[in-house]
Amino acid sequence: MGPVWKSRALVIAVLCAVPVLLTGGAAMAPAAGEAPECAAGTEVRTADGPVCGIVRGDVTSWLGIPYAAPPVGESRWRAPAPVTPWTDTFPATRPGLWCPQPGGQGRPTGEDCLNLDVRVPRNVRGGPLPVMVQIHGGGFLLFGPQDAGHLAATGQVISVEINYRLGVLGFLAADELGAHSGNYALQDQQQALRWVRRNIAAFGGDPGNVTIYGSSAGGSSVCAHLVSPAARGLFHKAVIQSGQYNSLLGHNTSWQPQDCSARWPTGPEARQAGARFAAALGCAENTAACLRALPADRLVAQAGNGMGPDNGTIAPVVDGVTIPSRPAAAFARGRVNPARVMAGVARDEVQLAPAETPAQYEELVRQQYGPHAAEVFARYPLERFPEPSAFIAYRTMVADSNSVCPSLLTAQRLSRHLTVYAFQVDNPDSPPAGWLDQTKPNGAFHGSEMNFLFATNSGSWNANQQAYGRQIIAQWSGFARTGDPTATGTPRWTPYTRSDPRVMSLLPAGNSAMTAEIGRTHHCDFWNSIAPRPE
Repeated sequence: MGPVWKSRALVIAVLCAVPVLLTGGAAMAPAAGEAPECAAGTEVRTADGPVCGIVRGDVTSWLGIPYAAPPVGESRWRAPAPVTPWTDTFPATRPGLWCPQPGGQGRPTGEDCLNLDVRVPRNVRGGPLPVMVQIHGGGFLLFGPQDAGHLAATGQVISVEINYRLGVLGFLAADELGAHSGNYALQDQQQALRWVRRNIAAFGGDPGNVTIYGSSAGGSSVCAHLVSPAARGLFHKAVIQSGQYNSLLGHNTSWQPQDCSARWPTGPEARQAGARFAAALGCAENTAACLRALPADRLVAQAGNGMGPDNGTIAPVVDGVTIPSRPAAAFARGRVNPARVMAGVARDEVQLAPAETPAQYEELVRQQYGPHAAEVFARYPLERFPEPSAFIAYRTMVADSNSVCPSLLTAQRLSRHLTVYAFQVDNPDSPPAGWLDQTKPNGAFHGSEMNFLFATNSGSWNANQQAYGRQIIAQWSGFARTGDPTATGTPRWTPYTRSDPRVMSLLPAGNSAMTAEIGRTHHCDFWNSIAPRPE
């Protein structure tokens, strides 16, 4: 784990300063001092009590609305409970707390973090509006939601952006916490969706037209809700963005197994990990009471990056109730909730340490692919790549094996049961992310399309990227509106089927097009032949 974790630690250090990779935009710190006053005419009566918000530009926002009771004290590591109703108008004028997490993210954090933001375009052209619920990424360990006001205003949708418990506070399993413990974070997300169903009509939204979407761990969360019985009926459309990022064979991955294709730990495995976590904190006896008495920062520190033997569980668990089986297996068997789906990745996604030299390239290939290394070298010979050849060759194979081909498999499996629109982000010139080495050719990187949904760094977009940004907004919001991403100003996008297995290649300058070549050019027959089978 040494070199991989060193690389990941560097990524996290950079992301803590500028969370762009997994959250899709720059951090927004709450304003200092008192909360801003509510804008006139923004009072809305929710099922829990009245709220009022603020107006900025083309969007009216209600920020930090609690959707569940604080998960503190005896409520820590329990399913989210209903919020206590209020009678005085709640000033939803500043962001709520992010949930406890490692490092300093430039945002206040705390356990009283089960809150959400609602953003509504001011110039509504008809209604009720479709609702897009953002589930943020960050490896289930980091960050919080991003301001999707640009998506709301430009796409004529209502944006709901949620915080949910992270890391060990969101996923710890232990015998004393119950036979089905874990997955509190996913339960939080579902509680937020119930809030949407009860309340979004008061904001002008359509509770019968809800789309969940997210990148990275957000995409993995979408996969989880597609297979969770408790999520049935809470949404109608789903967008899985970069939901495949764990290593194909589970070697030296940067995150605990958690993506849409990975083998998630079983309940007994997670509870065993929880026992080691508790023992490391001196809580082998009276585990639940002992752990609930500890401060959150000590728990987060013990959990660390989640990759050690005493770190506990910081990602989803097959608990038998919230998650009956891991997504890949459920997709293969058709045990999915009804929804229309968009699913895809970026062509050059990498969540592993890079190869810097030919020697390191050979070492990492043997480390990752073991007995298959010779076949991998034959398909990705260094002499076929320009300098820095080791970096590009390894970047390409890792993306193919870990992301591109697993994403195609997800589309194949889901398309047998649901309407699926598959995509691949092929844009190599997205605004640069601070976590990447800008001296390297990073290509179409992990989560890069989120920049265009949220207008991150839009001032630096050239004409090609401006057209791309308009296209992405039209496709995502069009899908939320009608269940079909073919919208005015975009190319025709047909569903992925066995007889027509084409994928939308997303490119700037109006060059996006449907293609059936991705599986062949990315060696998917080979990668799929060595991939673990769904259980």
